[in-house]
Amino acid sequence: MKFINYLEKILGVDVYALTSLLIFFLFFVGVALWVWKADKKTMQEISNIPLEESRHI
Repeated sequence: MKFINYLEKILGVDVYALTSLLIFFLFFVGVALWVWKADKKTMQEISNIPLEESRHI
């Protein structure tokens, strides 16, 4: 039996696909807005994180 046959037997399985798509889309839009509105100094600090020496907390 193929995997798709198992999914067809679950009632409301399409809701899970739509919900996951909506969550991904909202997260993507949220991150895009954050990057667009963030100041350049913050973006410069974030972009230099991999190049810095290890920090001690």
